[in-house]
Amino acid sequence: MTTAGLLLAAGAGRRLGGPKALVELGGRTLVERGVTLLRDGGCTSVVVVLGAQAERVPPLADAQVVVAADWENGLGASLRAGLVALSAGSASACVVALVDQPLVGVEAVRRLLAVSGRCEAAVATYAGEPRNPVLLDRAVWIDVAGLAVGDVGARAWLRAHPDRVLRVDCDDTGSAADVDTAEDLVELNRRAAGTDRPT
Repeated sequence: MTTAGLLLAAGAGRRLGGPKALVELGGRTLVERGVTLLRDGGCTSVVVVLGAQAERVPPLADAQVVVAADWENGLGASLRAGLVALSAGSASACVVALVDQPLVGVEAVRRLLAVSGRCEAAVATYAGEPRNPVLLDRAVWIDVAGLAVGDVGARAWLRAHPDRVLRVDCDDTGSAADVDTAEDLVELNRRAAGTDRPT
């Protein structure tokens, strides 16, 4: 079994004042942190989907970059572009992570990889609630992409097929907190200053 990482990093970050991929936390851009998360978690390869100001993102040595031409249509467009790119390769599954959740822990990715091949999909949960990252078996990529519209990514498929989704408790692995505003960034910088990303 080979599981690829898929990092969705196309958003404009209007409330942050710039693309989330270029925002810095703890001295590194969120896109660099996301690639490291997936690599350190055990993904065999990483695809990064860019959009807003993609030309400003420095080269990513450890990842394949895909630019979603229709990124402005929302998260769904980014997910579709990523899954199309992965479909050209040989990965049997992928772990999808979002660039604006930089405190997700490496162990969350490892736990999802541990169940790869034993389910069609798996989702990391925090306090019992499904969040990110998400594991998707190759067999469901087409169906997931078909339901990914607007700002809805894999969530539509996951909610439509709860009996096919394995929930993986990740309470002790980190946080799925989003970086949406300048205030969020200040808070996450404060939290990252002492501990950085959980391992």
